Amino acid sequence: MPQTSRPGRALGLDLGDARIGVAISDDDRRLAVPMGTVRTGAPADLRAIAALVQEHQVTVVVVGLPLSMSGARGTRAAHAERFAEALRAVLDVPVELQDERLSTVEAERELRGAGLSGPSRRAVVDRSAATVILQAWLDRAG
Repeated sequence: MPQTSRPGRALGLDLGDARIGVAISDDDRRLAVPMGTVRTGAPADLRAIAALVQEHQVTVVVVGLPLSMSGARGTRAAHAERFAEALRAVLDVPVELQDERLSTVEAERELRGAGLSGPSRRAVVDRSAATVILQAWLDRAG
């Protein structure tokens, strides 16, 4: 169960190599919608996320935790945990981790089903994966 019961919007993040996918919830935390992407690279990415938190009055940030199918933590999970810690150091809202196994696969499937071609799909998969991650967190919290 999520640690925060503070009302308000949640921001979901899918960490990629070049981009961080971003999704946001409604005020009631029922629905996640894609928001866009932030280019990776400290400290600019942390500042950009902090600006989004302030601008949209976000009360919790959810970072995707890429576990292996067995649930083991690898190098990508360690990166996500370090990124979450860096966010905690610059934000005044809770930062939580959400298991993101298969989120990119699910996002790709949904985009393919919507008729998006390969190049078009690649352009939006990060924010779509962030939406899948955030919606899973919202469903678990609700």
